[in-house]
Amino acid sequence: MLFQARPTALFTLLALLFAMVASLSATAQEAGNYDPAKAWDGNPDLNGIWQAIGTAHWDLEDHEASAGLPEMGAIGAVPPGQGVVVGGEIPYQDWALEQKQENWAGRPTADPETKCYLPGVPRATYLPYPFQILQGTDKIMIVYGYAEANRTIHMDKENPEPPPLDTWMGRSHGSWDGNTLVVDAQGFNGEAWFDRAGNFASSSLRVTERYTPISPDALLYEATIEDPTVFTRPWEIRMPLYRRLEPNARVIEYKCVEFSEEILYGHLMKKDEE
Repeated sequence: MLFQARPTALFTLLALLFAMVASLSATAQEAGNYDPAKAWDGNPDLNGIWQAIGTAHWDLEDHEASAGLPEMGAIGAVPPGQGVVVGGEIPYQDWALEQKQENWAGRPTADPETKCYLPGVPRATYLPYPFQILQGTDKIMIVYGYAEANRTIHMDKENPEPPPLDTWMGRSHGSWDGNTLVVDAQGFNGEAWFDRAGNFASSSLRVTERYTPISPDALLYEATIEDPTVFTRPWEIRMPLYRRLEPNARVIEYKCVEFSEEILYGHLMKKDEE
C-alpha cells in the first residue's frame, strides 16, 4: 500500500481525499453557472498568464514524500501530494506498469525534463512555471517558459487532417463548447513523460483538454488521456489553473538546455589520457 497508518490517521486521510474529490466535483458543477468576460468574438476571454499550483509535476497520482535524489538532500526530495487523476489511479496495462516503475528507477537521467526536452501535453500545463494564452479568432497560442515550448491551437478547421508528423508537443485543434475551450491534441512522438514519477504514454496518445472559466482569475483544466497501447481505458486529470495577478507578470524564457550538456553530450567529451 502507498500509505501505512493507524486506523484514526487512515480515516482522516480518507476523509480528506473524499473532501478533495467532492470539492473538484462541486467546482466542475459551478463552472457551468459562471458567466465569464467575453472576447471580441463572443467567446470567453482566456487571455492572460496562468499557472498550476500543486504537485502534479512530481506525480499525477497520490504520493508520499520521498528522497527523490538522495545526493541532493531536501533540494532533490519529492514533497507529498494529492493526486489529480479522477478515480485515483492510472489504468496501466501490465507491461506498461512495469515500464513506469523502470522509468521511476532511472528518472535522474531518463526523465526528458532532465535533458530539457519539450514537455509535451498535458505536462506543459502543470509544470511549476507560468504560461500565457494569446487568444485570436482562428488561432490560439499558448506560450510556455520552459524550454521555449509553445503550441498553436487551430480553431479554423472543422475537419482537420491527421498530423503530418509526430512531435513532442503534437498538433492541437480546438472548438468552443459553450464557455469551454475544447482542444484535441494528437501526433505525439511518444518520448515525453507526464511527470517526474515516470508516468508515460506512447505515440498513440490522444489528449482531449477542456479549459473552463470558473472565476475571473481561475480556469478548471480537465484532460482526458487515451492510449490503447499503454492503458486499459481512457482516464482523466482535473485541476484548477490560476491567473498571475502581479502587475508585471510575464512569461520568462527558461533556456535550460545549457544546464543539460553534461547529460546529453558528456559521453562525447575527449578524455585526458593518463
